[in-house]
Amino acid sequence: MMGHRFTRRAWLAASAALAASAAAPQRKLKVAIFSKHLQFVQGDELAQAAAGCGFDAVDITVRKGGHVEPERVAQDLPPLVKAIRARSLDVPMVTTDISGTETPFTEDILRTISKLGIRHYRWNTIRYTPGRPLAAQIEEIRPRVAKLAALNARYNVCAMYHTHSGRNMVGASIWDLHILLKDLDPQSVGVNYDVGHATVEGGLGGWINSFDITGRYLRGIAVKDFVWARNARGDWAPQWCPIGDGMVRLEEFFGMVAATSFDGPLQLHFEYKLPKDPEEVYTAMRGDLAKIRGYLGKAGL
Repeated sequence: MMGHRFTRRAWLAASAALAASAAAPQRKLKVAIFSKHLQFVQGDELAQAAAGCGFDAVDITVRKGGHVEPERVAQDLPPLVKAIRARSLDVPMVTTDISGTETPFTEDILRTISKLGIRHYRWNTIRYTPGRPLAAQIEEIRPRVAKLAALNARYNVCAMYHTHSGRNMVGASIWDLHILLKDLDPQSVGVNYDVGHATVEGGLGGWINSFDITGRYLRGIAVKDFVWARNARGDWAPQWCPIGDGMVRLEEFFGMVAATSFDGPLQLHFEYKLPKDPEEVYTAMRGDLAKIRGYLGKAGL
């Protein structure tokens, strides 16, 4: 009889757990707009435009020529963040020109974002010197990255290295980032994985392998789309295009993301030529955002 009661009790507990699991809300990634693409509006107008387009968050440019100049970060970033948050939007990250601890205003930026509760920032691209062995250059770069990671730990922030495509770009293949970061704390330094650029570098399976090797250093994701086409010189080159019109396998990609514990920040980029009229720009942004939300929904994200 006791055995029967135990079995029934266990069955009821399991049923309740299953029902609770089914009722639990699915993970929802918030989509941020890279503020570079809204450079024509400032302050509260930036916040209003991002909210009006339906974004959940803003990645603010804190770099020369950006929405906040590095030397004025302590004065200008807090009110901008306040204006954005007043529209019920998040500010999960900023994009900077920081390439190491020696970059001017680095500590000013880290101190300010830490006080504002912004835990991620994009650090600047590093380039290889042509003609020199890459292995030797990677070894030279490692101490520089380790020093930046130590500074980030002091301010409780994480630098995310954005993956571009192209010649002499550190991180284009992403495997070199694995070598640079593998002994460092992913809470202090990691990767902002750009699936568009990763597909440029490895369109068949390279992007899959590069995503896999990123592993626990995946701290951010940037999304864009492209096709290969001949440029004005007749050379084959990536041509950026609206989401879903190119060769980036976004449905498969977000399915892979769903198998990880990634929870953002996720940024949407617009590298293709946008219209000049602001209202037409906003229409294009809403269209791409809707497509991204469609992919995220299919992946349960």
